[in-house]
Order: sequence, then structure tokens, then C-alpha cells
Amino acid sequence: MDERSKYFRRLKRLRNSARRWSVLGGGLAAATAVLTPYSGIGVADAIWAGAAGGSVALAWWRWSDLRELAATPAPPPPDPALSGQRLTAAIERFPAGRTVLHEVRRQKNRYALRGSAITQAWDRLDRASSTLSGLSGRLTGPGESAVLEAAVSEQWLRDLGQRVASVERALPLSPADKRASLEESHASLAQQFTGGVDAYERMVAAAAAYVAEDGHPVTEGSHPAFTSLIDATDRLRGLAEGLSELKRPTSFGSAGTST
Repeated sequence: MDERSKYFRRLKRLRNSARRWSVLGGGLAAATAVLTPYSGIGVADAIWAGAAGGSVALAWWRWSDLRELAATPAPPPPDPALSGQRLTAAIERFPAGRTVLHEVRRQKNRYALRGSAITQAWDRLDRASSTLSGLSGRLTGPGESAVLEAAVSEQWLRDLGQRVASVERALPLSPADKRASLEESHASLAQQFTGGVDAYERMVAAAAAYVAEDGHPVTEGSHPAFTSLIDATDRLRGLAEGLSELKRPTSFGSAGTST
């Protein structure tokens, strides 16, 4: 909650409190004024009078606090950008929220490149980035530095892609005598972007190869976990067969004796 909302919330709370104590104090004071003459001042009347005086005093303090707060200028309204940032930060605290925001940003950037010559290369970059995200948790040791370098390279490529799209949108607006030079610059940027995407895909393929090789056992043969799984299966099968033999009723052969 921003400071401006807190200010008006406190103002409303003080106003309601002042009204409640004013009504309560007025009611108790009226009851004291009416009931006291009938029986004189006794213990009950003293309690009525004390409650009435306390309520009136609290009402007066509440109205004083309300006037003091109302005389203070209200804080300025919050910047909508900051509110949006706080909302985004709150959503990103949850994994599902991060996924949704990532998809929204991806679609927004993709929409900005509609009709561009680098649209297919941009889609390839998206697929490679998603693949690397799935591999990054398994790129340990020397692979961690490669993940950081890939993140920097991806940011550079996305900025370059947006730059290419911006130049491409400006081509129809350029003068005829300057258009050839601008088209040449655009082609150079587009070629640089496509080459960068190719290099990024090769890096993702190398990361996949690293993860695949890192999962192989050091020695020849099956992974120790796989071997242990086979051994455990054989042991359980043997125990099951043994229990089955124990529970099977024993058949006694009857030896016939002829009399």
C-alpha cells in the first residue's frame, strides 16, 4: 500500500473513531443528566458520569487528531510505473507468475518484429533460449561460466534484433538518396544478427553434449545407479519367490501299504 492510500485510510479511521466516541459520550452524558436527579449521586451515577466524561474526552482527542491530520497535505499519487514494478515483483515471486510474465514479454517482443526479415532467426533464438534454460540446471562446474556468457550474448542478440527491426521500419520513411545506404546498413545488421543466432545455437548444442557426457559413468559399463537398480530388482524377486514357496501348502505323498 502506498503512502497516499495509507494517509486516506488513517484519515477515515480517525473520522469514524471520533464519531463513535462522540455518539457514545453524548449518550452517556444524557443518561447521566437524566438519571442522576432521581436518586442522587450514588456509585452507579458516579460510574455513569465517569464513563460519560471519559467518552467526551476521547471524542475531543480524536477530533483534534483528525483536524491535525486533515491539515497535513496528502502525499502525492504514486508513479504508475513504480506501481507496475511492484506488481510485477509480486507476481514474479511465484514460479507460475514468472512463467506467465516471461511468456508475455516474449510475445510482446515477437509482436514488435512482425513482418521483419529476421523473424525466423528470432524464433530460432527463442527456441534455443528455452532449450538452454532446461539445461542450465545441469551445467555445473565449467558449464556455469558458459551459462553466464550465454545470458550476456542473448541480451546482446535481442537488443540487436530490436535495432534491426527499428531500422527496417524506418526504411520507407528515408529519402530516396539515403535509402540505399540505410538498406546496406540494415542488411549488415541483419546478417550480424543471423550469424549471432547461429553461434548461439551451436553453443546450446555444445551445452547439450556436455550434459549428455556428464551423465555417463566414469568407467565402462552401466551407471552405478542402474546396476544397483537391477540388483535390487533381483533381490526383491528372490524374496517374493521364497515367500511364495513358504506359503504354498506342503503335499505329503501317501505311501500305500498293502495288507
